[in-house]
Amino acid sequence: MIRIAIVGDIGSGKSYVAKQFGFPVFNADKEVEKIYKKNKRCFNKLKKTLPNYIKNFPVQKEEIKNAILSRNNNLKKIIKIVHPEVRTKIKFFIKKNRNSKFIVLDIPLLLENKINRKKDVIVFVDAKKREINKRLKKRSNINFKILRKFKKVQLPLEFKKKKSNFLIKNNFKSYFVKKSVKYILENI
Repeated sequence: MIRIAIVGDIGSGKSYVAKQFGFPVFNADKEVEKIYKKNKRCFNKLKKTLPNYIKNFPVQKEEIKNAILSRNNNLKKIIKIVHPEVRTKIKFFIKKNRNSKFIVLDIPLLLENKINRKKDVIVFVDAKKREINKRLKKRSNINFKILRKFKKVQLPLEFKKKKSNFLIKNNFKSYFVKKSVKYILENI
């Protein structure tokens, strides 16, 4: 099995690109949402660590947002609790899809949390800042203060770009992205 890892800036279209490969995709953002909704153990840890913010199960996004905005180190506390749960989900996903020729990992903090392996094919999704900002402004649930805090825990984009085996220039036109994906699959 070949693992294709998708990295890039927030809002660059990583999830869209990941789907274009046509193989099973592990989407970490969706898994985190499920953890907040269904994982009682994670809730108990969050409530114990952040009792002023996390009140009821399932964990509400608004409570997480308030916790992150209230204190600088709260995001790190949340990551420390949630990421082991995400790692467990990744292991299950890999085991479940072990017979697939390829799997795609859409994990925003892949390199930061050293989830990648040497043999992974890393694809950097590059998009113009102006296009990213336009897309982010369309999202109703985006909070730019939280976005800045997330960027602080991420590695610099140039570092991620250098670590990547392939680069997809995402101009948000499906034809171009599909052509790039086809090229990558042919060259792996």
